[in-house]
Amino acid sequence: MSTQDHPTTTLQLILAWGFVGIPLIFGVMQTLINSMRLFQ
Repeated sequence: MSTQDHPTTTLQLILAWGFVGIPLIFGVMQTLINSMRLFQ
């Protein structure tokens, strides 16, 4: 199946990046918060 058969819409790209990016950002923020506690 080629990409010509089912082109990816902008909305699908935004949803896909949001699905991956939001938990990733949350995890990085939690790591930074926890590491800052160690150095206090």
